Amino acid sequence: MVIGVISDTHRYVWVIENAIKKLENVDVLIHLGDNVQDVTEIKKYYKGEIINVKGNCDFSVDVPGEKMQVIGGKKVFITHGHRYDVKYDLSRIRYKAMEMEADIVLFGHTHVSKIAYEDGIWFVNPGSPGVPRDGFNSVATIEIKNGKINPSIKGV
Repeated sequence: MVIGVISDTHRYVWVIENAIKKLENVDVLIHLGDNVQDVTEIKKYYKGEIINVKGNCDFSVDVPGEKMQVIGGKKVFITHGHRYDVKYDLSRIRYKAMEMEADIVLFGHTHVSKIAYEDGIWFVNPGSPGVPRDGFNSVATIEIKNGKINPSIKGV
């Protein structure tokens, strides 16, 4: 099972095609918000299952702010991250993940890619393919194979 993760596309539709090329072989694609309306554009290039949550810039959309999904036998907590102050540290989101017994936490909001492993939980932020704050346009993949979790960041 391979999960593709994208976040913070912010209506930069011209970068979506290149971003999806990095994710074309994934089994499921997750958009972490800002802007979930971009899923319409993503569907032009990706025909598989898409899971999404709304971010702090997604107004008047009927999409939840966070979800817990079992994917590849692992509990995945999916959120944009702004409610957990992820721009500062992972403490609040880590406590929420521990409360929910998550194996993986997917979050965006910072526009900076990050992979961390804390307290037995993988934290993955794909960054942003169009408006990165660190100059690195990116998406993420997470391979789940034989119970092992292998996250990686892909440049766009």
